[in-house]
Amino acid sequence: MPTPPRSPRPRPRPAGRPRPAQPGVRAAGKERSAQPARKTGKARKAPAARTARTARARRRNGRPRWGMRVATTLSVLVLGAGGIGHAIVTSLDTGIGRVDPFKDMKNRPDGGHGMNILLVGTDGRDKITKEERQKYRLGGAPCRCTDTIMLVHVSEDRERASIVSLPRDSYAELPAHTDATSGDKHGPHPVKLNAAYSEGGPHLTVRTVESMTGVKINHYLEVDFTSFMKTVDSLGGVEICTAKPLKDSHTGLDLDAGTHKLDGGQALQYVRSRYLDGSSDLGRMQRQQRFMAALINQATSSGVLLNPVKFRGVTSTMLDSVRADKGFGTEEMLALGKAMRDFTPASSEFTSVPVAERGFPVKGIGSTLKWDPVKSGKLFRALREDKPLTPSAPGGGRGPQGPKQPPASAVEVSPQQIRVQVYNATRQDGLGQRVDGALRGTGFNTTRAPLNHTGPEVSRTQVLFDPRWDRSAKSLATALPGCELRPVPRQGATLKVMAGTDYKTVRPVRAEDVHQGEFGAVTGDQVVCP
Repeated sequence: MPTPPRSPRPRPRPAGRPRPAQPGVRAAGKERSAQPARKTGKARKAPAARTARTARARRRNGRPRWGMRVATTLSVLVLGAGGIGHAIVTSLDTGIGRVDPFKDMKNRPDGGHGMNILLVGTDGRDKITKEERQKYRLGGAPCRCTDTIMLVHVSEDRERASIVSLPRDSYAELPAHTDATSGDKHGPHPVKLNAAYSEGGPHLTVRTVESMTGVKINHYLEVDFTSFMKTVDSLGGVEICTAKPLKDSHTGLDLDAGTHKLDGGQALQYVRSRYLDGSSDLGRMQRQQRFMAALINQATSSGVLLNPVKFRGVTSTMLDSVRADKGFGTEEMLALGKAMRDFTPASSEFTSVPVAERGFPVKGIGSTLKWDPVKSGKLFRALREDKPLTPSAPGGGRGPQGPKQPPASAVEVSPQQIRVQVYNATRQDGLGQRVDGALRGTGFNTTRAPLNHTGPEVSRTQVLFDPRWDRSAKSLATALPGCELRPVPRQGATLKVMAGTDYKTVRPVRAEDVHQGEFGAVTGDQVVCP
């Protein structure tokens, strides 16, 4: 049983009949050709079955890394293109820089089902002003490498997007290639994953990712720092929340605990920070996933996707620094947008590649992250088979939805890491079982065996804790509104709950780092601010 952390002292839809496949997406064992979007101003009337499915989808519970950051904005805006109009999207298509990452590629993985997009964020900063460089700590020369690599899988029924972060320091073996800068020919050799871009650009990056994951890439999108900052500003900022202060002297990030509306520069600091705690780049990816979910929430709730003027302004700003493969154009944007116009944070799910060994040393390269072969294999197999990564994602078998649950309150320590023994400190039969079950339902690691308190009846619920685990106690107290915190020296790691006569309910809670260093998938609505 894991010991809770001690205190340091110092968050479309239509399924059924198959849709026309997107370019590069395999179905029924062969490649399908792209289906051109209809260039007409009249919307086609949806069949009754589709209307019913859409109605059911809207009743579902859900609130309307750095490549992750900007590329997500691009993806979200693209998803809304179907509701804007063909003429506007056509004019924007000319603003996208084009690359050919798939040229002469052979022996590629099978296509599987759905669409796979490789989102790459580079550290390009050519258009950032001197003042911005100083303010947001963007000094130094760009390394011509990828700051973030993400694999986005859009399900074949267009109900779900699964976003997988690939750590930039992942141990990788490059296939034989010609260096994009020097022209030298290289045989296969080990590197950190982000170096694939330095040696061979988009083409070698795609080849390497396909080799490592077994997932066929259908489209490629590349963005940089400048586009990210301007896009966040054009959306009016993005709201994030934190249960603890965040300060990183390397990026200049300095946030108090609470909710903040970040502009483009502040958002860049937030998603780049990696020296906030000991989790380094892995913790940064999880913070970026929270930002990505918040970005989706902002884009879908602000009216941008339904307002042609706003849509054009935001998209033209962002596309100024975006590059994409030649096959991802206007028709593909419209087709994808029409299929996913009801997309919300609850439709997305986030995870990172499971790592078996941190600090894996490689001569001449340094410390790398070695992927867990079993867990990562299972993850990428799910993408190839078009399966959800979380039970609560669309297609995950949630079943009928009950009453809408209140939003979870953010806490510093994950409830899964907190061991709890419940006592019934009243004369009410079964109260201990109810409290134990409710705490377990929101994630606490209860004993499942509540006890009866032998002392006098308690009117106010109490949380008894060893002062060494006061952060865990605060997280537990958040789930029991109105309770009293009572320190008990040398009690040990297990927290005790004396359920009193005032007990009414357990409030849902979640940690900002849901898995506290363990990898797992979460849906977007689980990581946005309540």
